[in-house]
Amino acid sequence: MSISAPQSPEPSLSATEAAIAANQAYARGFTDPGLGARPARQVAVVTCMDARLDLYPALGMNLGDCHVIRNGGGVVTDDVIRSLTISQRALGTRSVMLIHHTTCGLLSMTEDFRAELEQEVGQRPSWAVDSFQDLDQDVRQSIERVRTSPFLPHRDDVRGFVFDVATGELREVAPASA
Repeated sequence: MSISAPQSPEPSLSATEAAIAANQAYARGFTDPGLGARPARQVAVVTCMDARLDLYPALGMNLGDCHVIRNGGGVVTDDVIRSLTISQRALGTRSVMLIHHTTCGLLSMTEDFRAELEQEVGQRPSWAVDSFQDLDQDVRQSIERVRTSPFLPHRDDVRGFVFDVATGELREVAPASA
């Protein structure tokens, strides 16, 4: 099932301008749902920024049910650990779902990307690309990073998955210690 975005009323609008116009229409009919910042299901989901991942319906969740932390590849970086720590310690989450997906762009990217950027702009990025060639292995690595972080008090319910963008199905990946 494909959901297409509403077409901009004026073709000359940028994507940002169209989004602002859509927000104005949204805000006119908005009713505060009265949700707090604490996720109702006490779960944080770490996943890729890929636009094909529509997590709430894919996981049977609604607004307010979970925290969603997204980045390129759904990689567990220091900043993801930071966000998970805030999610758990300040906002009551206890479970962590790590979701990678098929045909991820990081599967074909390499650390050469950083060198190319340095050559183009004259400065090497301080961050790693964190590309990978094996989805399951990277999910296992992500699970291990979360389970071994001393900052996270709730590390017993950390599970990893691969989302198939062609079928919409989640496939669980067993951790390395299983």
